[in-house]
Amino acid sequence: MIREPVVIDTNVVVAGLLTADAASPVARILDGMLAAAFPFVLSEALLDEYRAVLVRPALRKQHGLTVTEVETLLVEIARHAIVLVPGRWPPAPDPGDQFLWDLLAARPDLRLVTGDQALLGHAPMRSRVLSPRAFVDG
Repeated sequence: MIREPVVIDTNVVVAGLLTADAASPVARILDGMLAAAFPFVLSEALLDEYRAVLVRPALRKQHGLTVTEVETLLVEIARHAIVLVPGRWPPAPDPGDQFLWDLLAARPDLRLVTGDQALLGHAPMRSRVLSPRAFVDG
């Protein structure tokens, strides 16, 4: 895994919970977050999104965690994170991801790990956005 600090998109955390393949990149990333195996960054907005998505009833049926278990998971993730106040960045490809772009603006060495194809394919940020596979293999 890359040792530079990274921002882990919500879709990677969700996929890490849902996969049955413990060796998959998303599972390895989630396990690495919980074990503090690499430096990663959170903002209050990103942690809020993790929670909002993970407690959705349809998703809770898939991952099987109670709201309390989700809260415990998030506390463990936050315990190992570098918490930053976001900067200001030009508009993200998807306005719903602006908080990720703003978090990247907080430090020039940050990279985003995501499965979102719109973010992965965004030419101006291509050098700062990685797929889960690229992160794990890097």
